[in-house]
Amino acid sequence: MSQNYRGRSVRNNGQSGHFNSHSNNRRSGGNNRKKQYIDPIKFVKKANPQKERTVYVPENSFADLNINDIIKKNLSNMNFSSMSPIQDKAIPLGLSGRDILGIANTGTGKTAAFAIPLINRLIAEPDSKAIILAPTRELAEQIEEQCHAIGRNSGLNCALLIGGVAMQPQLRELYSNPRAIIGTPGRVKDHVNRGTLNLSNCNVVVLDEVDRLLDMGFISDIKDIVERTNENRQNMFFSATMDNKVKGIIESFANNPAVISVKSEDTSDLVEQNIVTYSHEGSKMDKLQDILIQETTLKTIIFDDTHHTVEDIAKELASRGFLVDSIHGGKSQSQRQRVLKNFKENRINVLVATDVAARGLDVSDITHVINYSLPQSYDDYIHRIGRTGRAGKVGCALTFVKR
Repeated sequence: MSQNYRGRSVRNNGQSGHFNSHSNNRRSGGNNRKKQYIDPIKFVKKANPQKERTVYVPENSFADLNINDIIKKNLSNMNFSSMSPIQDKAIPLGLSGRDILGIANTGTGKTAAFAIPLINRLIAEPDSKAIILAPTRELAEQIEEQCHAIGRNSGLNCALLIGGVAMQPQLRELYSNPRAIIGTPGRVKDHVNRGTLNLSNCNVVVLDEVDRLLDMGFISDIKDIVERTNENRQNMFFSATMDNKVKGIIESFANNPAVISVKSEDTSDLVEQNIVTYSHEGSKMDKLQDILIQETTLKTIIFDDTHHTVEDIAKELASRGFLVDSIHGGKSQSQRQRVLKNFKENRINVLVATDVAARGLDVSDITHVINYSLPQSYDDYIHRIGRTGRAGKVGCALTFVKR
């Protein structure tokens, strides 16, 4: 067996952030949920990259949208050309002021679907303000980056309110009276409770990844936050799935929303899916090592349930010589940013994570997703394996199943 495991690990020994949200523990990835039984046969599926796909022909174009010229110029600079289905259907409705419920898979362009009408409204109406809630810090940061790019040179400013970082910079952003608030519910609620954030003037509300927000235990915070916004608001809610919990939130806050469903198949045809059987816990790590040393295993995410197990796996793999690090809700935001940067830039090629990384992680060259523990639900499985099989490349998803 080869012993060349691509070098030593990149260790991350940074200290925790200066501020810990009072409810971070329950928001670390939904690990307290009872796991659903999933038939292992659902983890087995051949990739079918040659499957004939219907080419979507949008009815609208970015160039023809009735939006501010600044936004049009920015979209052109961002090389936005043809609209995705969710963008094609949601943007015109959003521009008209309608409430929206969009059901679409992750990675389908949902951010632009709400960001374009939101930013256009903020430019047109100087008294309007918006709040966007996302389930994870990484997703909130990505939303902030895209909103900044779409609204560049418009004069709009925003505040990014996420946990794992110090309060003081966020207080400075809030002091500048931002037109848009982008954040995770826990930190937004912390600012509301401190009296540093007044939401009564927010007349545009966006909930991104509603199903994940609810799975992570944010339902009471979401209700409290939305109830504090302007009664005459526009609501734009986006979710990958639609269940009774999502319906309940929609019915509570939305006003006759236009329902847009462009959800595609549950799993990508570009992901080769299979199981790895093991008889006892002691054999799992050796089987994992056998997978990681294969020449085709170039860049891997390994999922497990808790902070502690993720750390244990990463330490064991590091002791075996792998370039590895970990990401979970127990790390400060600066630590998480550093780990993701190292992963994207190939300083490490194995990332061990809780489900905090299942959404909001935009890395195009991941070859393998490994479920070292069974996911909480089949929806969670879909989001995990959606990290691979991107940019037209076939990926591999392997799930450990005890026999």
